[in-house]
Amino acid sequence: MKRSLCILLLVGFISLGRATAQNRPYIDDKLFHFGFSLGINFMAFGTYDSNEVIDGEIYHTRTSGMFPGFSVGFITDLRLSRHLNLRFTPGMGFGSKSITYKTQSEPQRRFTTEVLSLPVYVPLYLKWSAEREVNYRPYLIGGGGISYDVSKDKSKPVLQRPLDYFIEFGFGCDFYFNWFKFCPQLTYSIGFNNVITPIDQRPEVAVQDEYYTRSIKKLTNHQITLTFNFE
Repeated sequence: MKRSLCILLLVGFISLGRATAQNRPYIDDKLFHFGFSLGINFMAFGTYDSNEVIDGEIYHTRTSGMFPGFSVGFITDLRLSRHLNLRFTPGMGFGSKSITYKTQSEPQRRFTTEVLSLPVYVPLYLKWSAEREVNYRPYLIGGGGISYDVSKDKSKPVLQRPLDYFIEFGFGCDFYFNWFKFCPQLTYSIGFNNVITPIDQRPEVAVQDEYYTRSIKKLTNHQITLTFNFE
């Protein structure tokens, strides 16, 4: 069923690109236009080991897997020129990230903890679009912004700081229909802040669980997002 649906969508987009009449021919000439977005995100951490000796052991960390989450947002687009647009797209994500630990003496033994993430994004992007080909128009996008994670589960052994700054870049394609533009887009974002909360700020953590935090020197956010924009 899923394969049949993908084939139908692909055939629909190919037919749309081969059409001889343009749908909504003047939509890109507007100074402002608006929309909303729905997306699938894959969140992960970048981990950097502290190499601290904890109870006679050195722990090594890595991100284990990338689990799909959900994103939603709003779009405000300002036309700067024929090929360049400025976009403000605040939104919110829902997802989780996991960290796997292993000891230097017994690398076959693994321990995993999961961190829930609910970031609110406030980004600004520049979008460069190629020439329109009947009813499709590919583009590149890049920018950055601020995110604030509203999840704060202190019962978890790892607690991330809420504020982060990030850059993001990717590509997509505008498909023009009779009543709207449909714009699938793939982006990758990298956070700059060290978001690990130090153990000396976590008095609620049990002594036997301190290695979850003490073994990490630096923790950064990474995210891949497949977004479906409706404009």
